[in-house]
Amino acid sequence: MKNISLLCLALGFFAAQQAIAQETLRYGVESQYPPFESRNAQGELEGFDIDLGKAICAAGHFRCSWVESSFDTLIPGLMAKKFDAINSAMNITAARMKSIAFTQPIYRIPSMLVGRRDAGLQPDAAGLKGKTIGVLQGSIQETYAKQHWEPHGVTVTAYQDQNQVYNDMVAGRLDGTLVMSAAGRSGFLARPQGKGFAFIGKAVEDDAILGSGIGFGLRKADAERKAALDAAIRKVQQDGTVKQLAEKYFPGIDVSVAAP
Repeated sequence: MKNISLLCLALGFFAAQQAIAQETLRYGVESQYPPFESRNAQGELEGFDIDLGKAICAAGHFRCSWVESSFDTLIPGLMAKKFDAINSAMNITAARMKSIAFTQPIYRIPSMLVGRRDAGLQPDAAGLKGKTIGVLQGSIQETYAKQHWEPHGVTVTAYQDQNQVYNDMVAGRLDGTLVMSAAGRSGFLARPQGKGFAFIGKAVEDDAILGSGIGFGLRKADAERKAALDAAIRKVQQDGTVKQLAEKYFPGIDVSVAAP
């Protein structure tokens, strides 16, 4: 009887995974954050997270679509069932896990300060006192800056769009931005508007705030979806797909995470 019960459980789990594979998996994405996700001149979504999402869909035999949302409304949108998984460079943190679940970590990107090359800034409270730093609203960079810098005389201003942060830096309304290094380099420093700007100092560190890596956000009740996505994620990590995409979009940045 015990063997029969185990077989029934296994068959039930397999049937649940098959059902998930047959339905369309709707990714929630913030499409103004190159090189992770953005729209090209033809209006098509592109970037690391878009290619990663497609690869995971192929590995898990899912049909996938994308639903756009601002970053700070991704978690409310997930809870409201506007989409099924957050695929938007969202770091796994204890604070976010109070509201939602995550897949296993897929990749990791350090967070760094960007500012004018000759401004004499440093990525700490003392080096930024009296300065104004822009961050993406709802991001771990906002949480870090408000906890570590704002109480010590640093003005932290949150924006719904990271591109608005860059525009205000160029216009002189901001002294810098705390951003994921890959986004700062490809989305700003490698472009003409980034001339005269650079990464300042080393990556900031605080695992409690910055998290254990980036995964897909899920509703806590979606255990079958998490199991199916975790299996697909392991495939694209083991076959080298994640590493290949990282070399394409973030050359020179080690995105590897510890195996769960």
